[in-house]
Amino acid sequence: MRVSNTMFKTASQSFSVKRHRHNSFQFKQFTIEQSDCAMKVTTDACLLGSITPVEKVGNVLDIGAGTGLLSLMVAQRCDADILAVELDTAASEQATRNFLQSPWSERLQVINSAIQTIVQSSITTFERIICNPPFFENCLLAREQKRAQARHTDTLSFRSLAHAIATLLSQDGQAWVMLPVNFSGVFNQQVLEHGLFLTQTIDVRSSSERQPHRHILVIEHTEKPLIKKMIALYDKHPTYSAAFTELMKPYYLFLS
Repeated sequence: MRVSNTMFKTASQSFSVKRHRHNSFQFKQFTIEQSDCAMKVTTDACLLGSITPVEKVGNVLDIGAGTGLLSLMVAQRCDADILAVELDTAASEQATRNFLQSPWSERLQVINSAIQTIVQSSITTFERIICNPPFFENCLLAREQKRAQARHTDTLSFRSLAHAIATLLSQDGQAWVMLPVNFSGVFNQQVLEHGLFLTQTIDVRSSSERQPHRHILVIEHTEKPLIKKMIALYDKHPTYSAAFTELMKPYYLFLS
């Protein structure tokens, strides 16, 4: 599926990927160049990319793709066609380059656009939607414009995101969205107002003793009993938890 532009072990185990001057990360099967993208590779984003189930889906939509990290992580685990939508021009160009250098370039496409524009023109729905969206809604803007755009909901409100999911998610599909815990309730209200349902929440914690700092929310068209889970990233920093280690073995260079 291709969508036309017109259609709308380590000394420090806290990041077991090879870093080059902060401008790139080398994973087992692909590289993320990130010098032109405001938001860099993070452990939380890697968790979302590794935990979202995509093995049997035919197509995936990545909203707010940034460097293309999530798209590349899911491409490694499936045969789906993947559309990445990114508003910032420099970031979308970097994602395109990252895609072209990957083994799955024929299944990956970037559109430099607001997701609102895609919603208005798309006739395609997606079996899986992934999104690590801007946050800090109604907070003071960051000083640096691109980072502010990437981290705030001024260009993608929770209402707009919920509307995009309601419109672009296939009837039997799932959207996997990661948010700071203090925003998940606000977003869930928008989900309900758009006729969608929260079917699963995953508390993301730095360790099992700490409070969650992120929620992964699973959203569907059909109401189901809510499943609640928890994952800790570390047993004790910098040692990863067994659960996170298992998820990241296909990706991090020094995990086997």
